[in-house]
Amino acid sequence: MKKKLFSLSFLIAAFSVSAQNMTTTTATPAVDQQLYNKWSIELNGGVNKPMRAITPGYSTATLNPFHADLGVRYMFSPKFGVKLDVGYDQFTERDDTPDFESRYVRASVQGVVNIGRALNFETWTNTIGILAHGGFGVSQISTETGPGGQDYMGHGILGLTGQIKLSNRVALTGDLTGIVNGRQNWNFDGMGNTTTGSLDGVLLNASVGLTFYLGKNEKHADWVGEEDRISELEKRVDLVETGLLDTDKDGVADLYDLEPNSITGVAVNTKGQSIDTNQNGVPDELESYLDKTYEKKGNGTATNNTVEELINGGYVNVYFDFNSSKPTNASLSGVDFLVKYLKNNPGKSADIIGYADEIGSSNYNTELSRKRAEAVKKVAVNAGIDASRLNVIANGEDTSVNKSSKEARQIVRRVTFQVK
Repeated sequence: MKKKLFSLSFLIAAFSVSAQNMTTTTATPAVDQQLYNKWSIELNGGVNKPMRAITPGYSTATLNPFHADLGVRYMFSPKFGVKLDVGYDQFTERDDTPDFESRYVRASVQGVVNIGRALNFETWTNTIGILAHGGFGVSQISTETGPGGQDYMGHGILGLTGQIKLSNRVALTGDLTGIVNGRQNWNFDGMGNTTTGSLDGVLLNASVGLTFYLGKNEKHADWVGEEDRISELEKRVDLVETGLLDTDKDGVADLYDLEPNSITGVAVNTKGQSIDTNQNGVPDELESYLDKTYEKKGNGTATNNTVEELINGGYVNVYFDFNSSKPTNASLSGVDFLVKYLKNNPGKSADIIGYADEIGSSNYNTELSRKRAEAVKKVAVNAGIDASRLNVIANGEDTSVNKSSKEARQIVRRVTFQVK
């Protein structure tokens, strides 16, 4: 029987690894075609200065408050984008001039050029950038002094925005923008009519503000250089090349294989999963082989009896890193193997036995072995096994290996099982 167990253990161990992949992996996601975030929200405020179309005798301060701007921007690439923004300006008299108060509101659609990326700023800085923006829109001047009412017009807009990156999500900005209005009938003070022709009003805005970057990727297009793009493209090519490999030689590329470590020679479906009709955790072909090759015992099949002997013989284990009570991902298949067996044999229970290596005090290692066994029990309970069927045993240090060998210590940092 030991000879049978030794030969079959390799088959079962191989299945254990593939079973873990069945329960914990999903299909490889499609490659993210967007290498960077593209959306941002811009908010700034500052001062304004009407440069033309002011009624004689009226004047604003050299740096006249108040100006505010709110925009939403979308970048088609790291160099080019578009934004929609709205602006608000308020005009009041300066000292020793007649009183007035008027407001200017606008909405603009603008193209954006990332000068920093176009000039490869990334070769010498990763925190400073410059955007140029320009476009057209509609605007309105309103006042409750003078003639009162509103004046509607179109405008052209052009500006430069300096950027200082504070984080991957926020940038500090400083902006200087010029606006030229067409067919402006009122002066900016609202007290008289313009006399300068078709392109009447000229307004300058100076402001500081913040840009907030939106999206799930690490960087925004504002800060993506050619090296970043080449690196991301290389990763995508590597992912595709790796995904086209067929590691387990089952005829399904790893990119689409939900079970990339299926047992060699065992039939799989179109998703690379071993065919297990009765869902007992053993592939049909392997189960049929066991039942036909080895005698049945009592009322159980050869498969069940052999699996039980493998578990109790110490062939199914869960392993841990040094000083850790968290099972390694690769060895969770051992828990999965036990869970499937207990689900198929509801009358059975199991001891969960924890061990530690000899590094550290005996008392500490005994407690660590208990924590390891408790962690494995929790996984089994979460997988649907009643806690009353699982008994935790802390066996402390395993002194059967050379404690000076790193590899040997890895073997004894484990949890084993005894089903009964």
